Amino acid sequence: MNTYPTLLSPLAIPHADGTQTLLRCRVLMGSMHTGLEEKPDGIARMAAFYAERARGGAALIVTGGLSPNAEGNMWAGMRTLASAADAAPHREITDAVHAHGALVAMQLLHAGRYAHHDQGVAPSARKSPLSAVTPREMSEADIQRTLDDYARAAVLAQGSGYDGVEVMGAEGYLINQFAAPRANQREDAWGGSAENRMRFAVEAVRRVRAATGPRFLLIYRLSMLDLVEGGCTWDEVVQLARAVQDAGASILNPYVGWHEARVPTIATLVPRAAFVALTARLKRELRVPVVASNRINDPALAESILARGDADLVSMARPLLADADFVNKASAGRADEINTCIACNQGCLDAALSGQLTGCMVNPRACRETELVIEPAAQRRRIAVVGAGPGGLAAATTAAERGHDVTLFDAAPRVGGQFNLAQRIPGKEEYAETLRHYATRLERAGVRQVLGARAEPATLAAGGFDHVILATGVRARTPELPGVDLPGVVGYAEVIEGRCEPGARVAIIGAGGIGFDVAELLTHEALGAADEGAHFAATWGIDFSVAARGGLVPPAPPQSPRHVWLLQRKDETPGKRLGKTTGWIRRALLGRRGVHQWAGVAYERIEAQGDALALHLRVRGEPRVLVVDTVVLCAGQDPDNALAPALEAAGVPVTAIGGARFAAELDATRAIDEGVRLAASL
Repeated sequence: MNTYPTLLSPLAIPHADGTQTLLRCRVLMGSMHTGLEEKPDGIARMAAFYAERARGGAALIVTGGLSPNAEGNMWAGMRTLASAADAAPHREITDAVHAHGALVAMQLLHAGRYAHHDQGVAPSARKSPLSAVTPREMSEADIQRTLDDYARAAVLAQGSGYDGVEVMGAEGYLINQFAAPRANQREDAWGGSAENRMRFAVEAVRRVRAATGPRFLLIYRLSMLDLVEGGCTWDEVVQLARAVQDAGASILNPYVGWHEARVPTIATLVPRAAFVALTARLKRELRVPVVASNRINDPALAESILARGDADLVSMARPLLADADFVNKASAGRADEINTCIACNQGCLDAALSGQLTGCMVNPRACRETELVIEPAAQRRRIAVVGAGPGGLAAATTAAERGHDVTLFDAAPRVGGQFNLAQRIPGKEEYAETLRHYATRLERAGVRQVLGARAEPATLAAGGFDHVILATGVRARTPELPGVDLPGVVGYAEVIEGRCEPGARVAIIGAGGIGFDVAELLTHEALGAADEGAHFAATWGIDFSVAARGGLVPPAPPQSPRHVWLLQRKDETPGKRLGKTTGWIRRALLGRRGVHQWAGVAYERIEAQGDALALHLRVRGEPRVLVVDTVVLCAGQDPDNALAPALEAAGVPVTAIGGARFAAELDATRAIDEGVRLAASL
C-alpha cells in the first residue's frame, strides 16, 4: 500500500505550446550553495552530490545559485554562468542527474546589495546590514545589460543539459531588492509604483522565456513574505506572482524572509510547515504549479500538504542533505529509517556562512560523497563501542552496516547520550528524530546493545574485541567555588531531566550552549500543540495576513515564569560563540523574556541566606550579590575517557571520538563525523 499517494504521484508541468514536462513525484530539491562550487574539483563533486539525491528519488533538483555576471557574485572570484567556458563543465552534473531519472535546474542568483566586494550593484545605493560595502546604483544601461545576462545564462544552462532554471527573486537578493521599497528608492521607470518595482522581475522572466523557448522549465523563486520593514504587501506579492506567471514562469516557488530579517524561518524552533497556509492562499491566485517550503521534513507532513491542495510540490533542501534516500525510503514503506533534518543549522548554514564547505550534522557524507565512502568491510571484526551518544551511535551503526560484529555499551538504560537532554529543550524537540533514526538502524544492523551497566576495562579486555571505540562523551565540570555543595546548587542534567524544580529566581553559571538551553527551558511558557503557530507568530511579530509591509507587527512574546540571570566569565557578548544562524535567535528570545545576560563575571562564593542562596560575584570588577532560589551549574565539561589507559595497558586497540577525545564544547557535528569516519576505516 502506498502510504503517500499524492507525494509519490507524478506531476505534469504544462507548457505554452501544449506539451508538458512530467515529474516523477512531487519532491523538488531546493537550492543550496554548498561551497563545492568554488572547489577546483567542484564540478565532479557536485555531480556526485546531486546524483546521489537523484538516485534517492527526488524529481527535480535545483542547484546552488550562480550569478549571470561577476557583479552579482556574493564574493569576488566566485564561479559565474556568463560564458560557454563557464557552462561546458556542467554537462557532467546534468548527465549524472539524468542517469538516475531526475530533472535538474540551475538557479540564477544575483546578490545585488548583498555582495561582499566593491563591484556590487543594486537598485539604489543602499548598503545592506549584511555587507560592509555600499553598492553602486544601477544605471539604465546596467539594468538592460543585467537582464540580457539573465537570458544568456539561461541559454548557457540549457546548452549544458539543464532542464530549466530557477530565477531567484526572493531572500533579499537583487530581484527582491527591486520589488521592495526597502531597497528600491528609484524615481524612474524601475522604482516608485508597484508596477515599476516589479518590472525588473517580470522582464527577467520574459527574456529568459523568449531566449529558451516554451519547453524549458522556468521556476520563479518568489518572496511571499519579506519579514523586513519596507517589504512588499500581500497585494503586491499577488500582483508580482501573476505577472511573472504571465511572463512565462512554469512553476512558482514561494519563500519567506530576507537574509537580513530578524525573524527565524528555518531553524528547529520554527514550527513545521509554519508558512504553508500562506502558500495555499497564494496558490488560489495562480494557475501554474506552486511549491510549499520551509520546515517540511517528514513524508506524512508533505503528503498532508499536497493532499489538501495547499501546494503542487514540496521543496526539501536540507532534508535531502540529511538523507539522500528520503523519497525512496518513503516509497518503500521505510519512513522510520529516514535520517530526518532537525534544522539545527550547524553543519549547513553555519558552515556556509563561516566560509566552510556545507555539510550536515546528522549526515557527514553530505557534500563529501567522493571522499567519505562507506563500503563493505574486507574482513569482519569484533568491535566494541562504549557510549551510545550521537558519536557512538554513528560509529556502531556504520561499522555494523559494513559487516562488522558490533556490541554497543552504555551505562544509561537507553541510547542517546546528550541528545536525551537536548530533546527536552523547547525548540529542540526534533533531536528525538535522530535517536529514532539510530534506534531503527541499530536493530536492522544487528548491533548488540548492553545498556544500564557501565563497561569495565576487564570485561572489554576479555571480550575478544579487535577494536574499542571510546564514545563516552563528557562529564560536567564542577567549579571550585565555596558553597557549591549547598542545597539549591544543582547540575544542568538535574534541571533538564526534571529531577529538581528550580525556584522563581535562578542564576545560571556558564553561558555556553548548555547555559542557553537551561535558560530557554526555565523561561519557556508551556503551550498546547494548537497554540504553537499563534505563539510563534506573536513571539516574532509575524502578520500572516501581510496587511503591513513585509508582514511585520510588534512582537508580543509571553513573559517568563522566572527571573533568570545567565552568567559567563568571558567579557564578550553572551552567546557570541553559538551558531551563526541560530545564536541571534536564542539571544533575542531570552532578551525578550527579561533574562539578564551578564559577561565578565568572576565568581567568589555561594552562601545560604535563609531559604535562598546568595551568589557573591564581580561583574567587570564591580561587586554584586545575587539572591536567588537556585544556582544551576553549566560551567563546562571534561572528557570522560578514563577507560582508555586501562585498555591500552591491556593491549586492546582503542580510539576516542567526540567529547571523549576533546570536550571544549559539546559538538555533535564533530562527534558524528568522527564516528562515521572511524567506522568507515576499520
